Amino acid sequence: MLRTIDLRGRTLSPAELLATVPRAAAAREEALATAARIVDDVAARGEDALREQAEKFDGATGHDIRVPAAHLDEALAALDPAVRSALEEAIARVREASAAQVPAPTVTELGPGARVTQRWQPVRRVGLYVPGGKAVYPSSVVMNVVPAQVAGVREIALASPPQREFGGRVHPVILGAARLLGVTEVYAMGGAGAIGALAHGVASLGLEPVDVVTGPGNNFVAAAKRAVAGQVGTDAEAGATEILVVADDSADARLVAVDLISQAEHDEQASAVLVTTSEQLADDVREAIAPRAAATRHAERVAAALA
Repeated sequence: MLRTIDLRGRTLSPAELLATVPRAAAAREEALATAARIVDDVAARGEDALREQAEKFDGATGHDIRVPAAHLDEALAALDPAVRSALEEAIARVREASAAQVPAPTVTELGPGARVTQRWQPVRRVGLYVPGGKAVYPSSVVMNVVPAQVAGVREIALASPPQREFGGRVHPVILGAARLLGVTEVYAMGGAGAIGALAHGVASLGLEPVDVVTGPGNNFVAAAKRAVAGQVGTDAEAGATEILVVADDSADARLVAVDLISQAEHDEQASAVLVTTSEQLADDVREAIAPRAAATRHAERVAAALA
């Protein structure tokens, strides 16, 4: 399942080391071209394009793209108490950590009457993307919304894919997390089309263009950010999940295996890599992965990623 790349006895430059780890170059190029077409379509046709994309990619039709307030209220009321408690704890912790990252104003005296003042100002409006295709991540709601709130951003628009399982609504746990944070502007739209809609706006939905787009997603979401760069600010182009575990012979092979599998289950294009000086650990991890990977809910996805 896992390939072994033996680098013992070889002296490699940084570039050669990077080249030893396979990368999905073809998939990346395909994603860039496809995402650009999708973004352009949304910019040109707005809501019509979003509805066609929702039917094609998410199997959703006739849904409310702009989420009604009642849906948010219902989702919050239906949140499992344990999930709500966990979200509230996460929100408190992320809020505290985010506050520590906001730089204080500084003044530099360069000479008589020569003073430079640096102030960090929030943007007016942000668009936050929360994945919901192959898995659901309320943690992404918390990690996107809370820093924006702490920074003082006044307007927050959140987008997440419509779920066929829920009649085209955004996943209820994502809606509940958004409502818990006081976010009222939420859209049921996913993938590259959502990034294009946030960047260009959609008048028929009352969606105004944002200043910055952030949030994780698949390769198409990452590629869409590149397509709208310059139109809006963006965060890192984070595509499919990657994990790198560096371990020696003191590591627990079972824990390493679980870490690799937990990321591989995100996406078939996820990269799960172990770097070790121990041939025994490499063998033990490979042995520990096989039964655990086969027993996961997304065993086929895990197998494709690890291979």
